Formats: sequence, structure tokens, C-alpha cells
Amino acid sequence: MEQLVTSNFRLGIIAGGQLGKMLVLAASNWDVKTFVLDPDPTCPASGVCTQYLEGSYQDYETVLNFGRNVDMLTFDIENININALIQLKKEGVRVHPEPEVLMVIQDKGLQKEFYAARNIPTSAFRLFGSKEEILKAIAEGSVHFPFVQKLRTSGYDGKGVEVIRTEKELHKLMEGLSLLEDCVNIKKEVAVIAARNISGELNTFPMVEMEFNHEANLVERLICPSSEPQNIHARAEELAKEIISALGMTGILAIEYFVDKDGNLLVNEIAPRAHNSGHHTIESCITSQYEQQLRAIFGFPLGSTKIKIPSVMINLLGEKNHSGLVKYEGLTDCMSIEGTKIHIYGKRETKPFRKMGHATVLDPSIESAIIKSKRVIELLKVKSWNQ
Repeated sequence: MEQLVTSNFRLGIIAGGQLGKMLVLAASNWDVKTFVLDPDPTCPASGVCTQYLEGSYQDYETVLNFGRNVDMLTFDIENININALIQLKKEGVRVHPEPEVLMVIQDKGLQKEFYAARNIPTSAFRLFGSKEEILKAIAEGSVHFPFVQKLRTSGYDGKGVEVIRTEKELHKLMEGLSLLEDCVNIKKEVAVIAARNISGELNTFPMVEMEFNHEANLVERLICPSSEPQNIHARAEELAKEIISALGMTGILAIEYFVDKDGNLLVNEIAPRAHNSGHHTIESCITSQYEQQLRAIFGFPLGSTKIKIPSVMINLLGEKNHSGLVKYEGLTDCMSIEGTKIHIYGKRETKPFRKMGHATVLDPSIESAIIKSKRVIELLKVKSWNQ
């Protein structure tokens, strides 16, 4: 059923980081009133939303009371109090994506079991209850180097993930419920964002490829469209539709894949929200991922995802050895590069590798966009005033 948008409609957004800010900006085009819950009064969305509420999205009563005062609830982070969302849904509050979907995605172990049960290709894995269990399995010879350890919950932006290559790196093992994956012989990492609205209509954005800062385990540069063969594009989009449909999810879902050296496509992780791999859509696609999220949860027809112009997106990360009040260097020079669009998120303080903004370089030639993006990376630095 279509959701009528009026000047009195209240959209609740849990978490007010950069994703929440960009969702608020998209909602403002439709005169939707946006209410944001976040523990940080200076969060990026606090300066652009209709009303900001300070509070923890992990606290049951806080989330419950927040949800009871809006017409629809969505989120830009996974680490939310699930029990509060379930109760709100029982009370008739529209929560999109659905709490049941978030319950699966919050736990990387449940994610993996979801893939395995549906024969969705992913790297081989085992679940462990503690660091001691992992060490025992290594001693018994059932776990071999190299492997990847991921904490089942609370990981984000490269945190909660460790690559253990040799016995000498066992000191990096994390404590807690975790999964171990076989290391994949990776040729490339790619991503697709899928959308599904209330009526079950499906659409996907064109596949992108990602280049990582391996020290921070974060995306440093994203290229759209990907240079991978068309059969990989088609398979990635097909799998994305299969996964979001199997979840029965309303909203947008980001799916990150590995392409291995043999050309196999393996699902790595999924996120039930707007995603770093879709920032470029603001300028380079007919519909942005943020407008698409709103279209999906409001029950509107999904927008066209066609590429208007090729693009390269660069994450603006805090420089190493810089912490404190932020300053940006090289903005003027970067803005003189034709086709460069810069987004500053509004975080007051920088930290090493913290996501502080992004730049999207647009050009009819993807090769030219890549060359320009290298120049932006050289020029634009995120530093602190006191260092």
C-alpha cells in the first residue's frame, strides 16, 4: 500500500551518522519530517534533521519510546536493540527493514548459515564460542593457516575482523563468539545494492568494484561500473535479488562479494541499509541509493538505477597520527578538477582512518575518472589542528 507523504509525516531514523544525514537530505525533497535518534549531539544528521533526540539506540526503553512517536522507523546502523524493534512492530509501528531481517544480519554466524541453507555461494566457515576453542582446533589440526576471524556481532568499518596468516599472528585472535573463514584467493572485491519495496518489486544498482586500504580494512576507492566481465555483473545482480527476496526484506540491501582467481563469485557480507558502496549514486545514477531506500519503504515504484555517467568514489579518511578537531587540506585544488563532487560529513573530530567524507569524480571516460581520482587522493588530506 502506498504511503501518503504529507508535511506531517514523521520518519524516524535510528543513528545519525553520514548515512543518516544523506537519508535526511533525500527525505527533505519530499517534505518528510525526519526525527533522528543518536547518542552524539554533534552527529552529522543532527544539523539537518527536523528533530534530534539524544539517546542510545542499544537501550530498550529509549528505542521503544522513540519509535512510538514516529509514523515509520528505519535505521542507518545494525547495532540496534532488536527487542525494542520487535515490540514496536507488534504495536503496529512500521519498521523497515523488518526486525526479523536485522536479527539475521546482526549476527555474522546467522548470515553464513542463511547462505548455506540456500546454497548461496560463500567461503567455507566454522563457528566458535571462544578464543580458546579456536586455539584448540588449531592444535588438533582442524583449522589451518591462513584464515579470517570475524566477531559475530558489533563489527563495523573493518573492526571485528582479523586475518591470521601464521602461528606468529595468533596474538591477534579476538575474544568472543566468532566465525572463521577460509582465506579466499581474491582477484577483486565487488558490490551490488538491491532494493525491494513493500509490493515486492525488485531492482539493483550496477555492480561496482572496490579497492581497499589494507591497513584500515576500509574501502579507499570505488569504481563504477566495474571492469569485470558481464557474466559476473549479471550473476552478482541475480544473487542480490535472490538474497533480498529470501529475507523478505523491505528497503535496500548492500551485498559485498569476492571474485576469486578462478572467476567464482562468493558472498562476503550484507548490510540492510544505505552503504559506502553506493555513495556515488548521488551524482552518477538516475536515482540515489537514499531516494531508493525511501521509495522502497514508502511503497513507491522503485527508481531507475541507470548510470548517468561513470564515476570513482574516494573515501576521505582521517590521516594516520592525527586525532582531534578536524581540518581539510587541498579542498580548493580538488574542486578545480572537473567533475569532482566533495561531501563533508560534519564530524567535528578526526581519528586515524575515520570516515570523514567522500569525493565522487565523474567523467564520461572511466579511465579519465580513475586518473583524476588519484590526483584527489594525493591532494585532499584530513588532518587535525593540533598535529
